Amino acid sequence: MGKNLSIVTISLLFLLASTNAVQIFDVKSYGGQPNADITQALTKAWIAACAVAGSKVVISARTYKLGIVPLLGPCKGAIEFNLQGTLEAPSDDASFKGKDFWISFEHIDSLTVSGGGVFDDKGQTAWQKNNCVKEFDFIPNSIVCDIQSKDSKFFHINLLGCKSLQIQHVTITAPENSPNTDGIHVGRSSGITITDANIGTGDDCISIGDGSQDVTINHSNFLRKYPNEQPVSGIRVIDGTLRSTTNGNIIMNNVANPILNDQGYCPNGQYSNKSPSKVKISNVSFKNIRGTSSTKEVVQLICSKGVPWQQVVVSNIDLAFKGARGSTTSTCINVMPTVSGKQNFCCLHHQKIIKYLPSYCN
Repeated sequence: MGKNLSIVTISLLFLLASTNAVQIFDVKSYGGQPNADITQALTKAWIAACAVAGSKVVISARTYKLGIVPLLGPCKGAIEFNLQGTLEAPSDDASFKGKDFWISFEHIDSLTVSGGGVFDDKGQTAWQKNNCVKEFDFIPNSIVCDIQSKDSKFFHINLLGCKSLQIQHVTITAPENSPNTDGIHVGRSSGITITDANIGTGDDCISIGDGSQDVTINHSNFLRKYPNEQPVSGIRVIDGTLRSTTNGNIIMNNVANPILNDQGYCPNGQYSNKSPSKVKISNVSFKNIRGTSSTKEVVQLICSKGVPWQQVVVSNIDLAFKGARGSTTSTCINVMPTVSGKQNFCCLHHQKIIKYLPSYCN
């Protein structure tokens, strides 16, 4: 009796394990061929995979052409997009007429994007127009890991309305003169963790948009208007190193603007200084930041005159000018920080633009 019970139990466990096995949907099975356009094959594979619980869409280690693809949910269960090869976007701008994305993942719970492959956006032909992006819209409880994004036409990765999303071990690259090629843009999302990222682009490595909360950037390396904007809160940058970038923080190595916060930023002249930013920023700390600057002005806190920053703490700032002569300076507008610890930076409590020399901080 005991022996029979053991056999039944083992059989039941085996049945459960088989039921929970991940089903593989290879684009080759849907007509996808190397060096050819796999737009239709990927779409068919995704629809089939999305209809079952526990699935993986696989693109093997070759080079493929890919047009505009929306990969939509909700799916029946967890789903993985496993890119082992290279996907190449269309080079012609006409393919993106009326669209603002190349690949879009939307309304998917428990998505994993992995595989070590490359998204090659062929952005060189479109950098004057910037009309393409890889989007993750309304993606909860998901992971993006071990992928590469190269030469995006616009933002490389755009997160909108995502919750509890982890981005790990990603490499994002574009030439330093490529406009608006932000590495990762986070908008109206919460619980975002970015770990072990290597990003070098022509614009922001990571940009935080309105409505974003609880964003953690950990152990990463970085190389080089609206009426209803929502507040931004809970942003943490931990253990980061920046080398020869234009702007940055944490550990600086020859950075042009080590600490720059500019609420008067006016891209393409589309905003007016007569209408100050309505985004309220408070409870901000700059602590234990050290390294070298390629310019004399190491700190710029340019805050909105409509809603000046509040509860700002500056502590242990040690930034040296990597030039032949001259001391570092700083600029403060509409901010009254509390300064403590070791400093070579100081902002007096004043609302106007003032330059400060290190001697003021003693």
